[in-house]
Amino acid sequence: MPADHPEARTVPVYAEKLAWLEAQEAPEASGQRGRTLAKRAWTSLWPKALAVIIVLAIWELIHIGGWKKVIFPGPGATLANLGDQLKTGLLWHAIGTTGERAVIGFGLAVLIGAVVGALVSRIGPLREAVGSLITGLQTMPSIAWFPFAIILFGINTTAILFVIVLGAAPSIANGLIAGVDYTPPILLRAGATMGLRRLSLYRHVILPASLPALVAGLRQGWAFAWRSLMAGELLVIIANQPSLGVLLSTDQDQADMQSATAIIIVILIIGMLVHTLFSMADRAIRRRWGLVGSS
Repeated sequence: MPADHPEARTVPVYAEKLAWLEAQEAPEASGQRGRTLAKRAWTSLWPKALAVIIVLAIWELIHIGGWKKVIFPGPGATLANLGDQLKTGLLWHAIGTTGERAVIGFGLAVLIGAVVGALVSRIGPLREAVGSLITGLQTMPSIAWFPFAIILFGINTTAILFVIVLGAAPSIANGLIAGVDYTPPILLRAGATMGLRRLSLYRHVILPASLPALVAGLRQGWAFAWRSLMAGELLVIIANQPSLGVLLSTDQDQADMQSATAIIIVILIIGMLVHTLFSMADRAIRRRWGLVGSS
């Protein structure tokens, strides 16, 4: 067939037109995605920025009003003090020490809590035996464990990690148990129909269905772990190991309110950043499940 025959040119011309249209739409689609991401970032950031401005304004008004003005610093002096501390290596060393303990302690809590939650959720007699005990451990104040931990392990990092695990693991276990309990029966029947049994059923059906509740348990477990860690660093002072708790305790002993408030701000910021990560994971899961719009 000649090259200039109409039928010979039909497919190439169509392909060329389609490629041209896609090339014209690509920049628009890319720009639209960029605007969508910018809008999403602004929607997420402006409430937090507004909350910070409101807190700083109230703080400044209290300071101007003269309430305990001699010992209660204003936001300007406190933020300046924080900036000075960030220029030194001591604060960064303390953040590193505290962060390392948080990662190790929370990691152990996730491992232990997930194993205990998986066993208790699938073994009826075990749930009857220890189900209420897990809830009891979850409600117990973590600071009550420190005398026991110090006697058992001494004044060292192990005592702090022990209390972190006891504080966080029950919440993680309960989150997984709740997720398993609320797995839709239709999914279990579908998995059984496909030949899934025991571990394979748990891995491919039950665990994915339990993911939202597990993430909620992880978020709550992190809150308990972070509080336990801060309490531990205030009570278990280890020589030559600067941490945020040690800096806060030192500022308290020296009645240095500016430095103490600056350290509290650092602790608050770290907690908020980790909470943001959990919120992002939660939104991603809900979006994948179709519970929220992709935009």
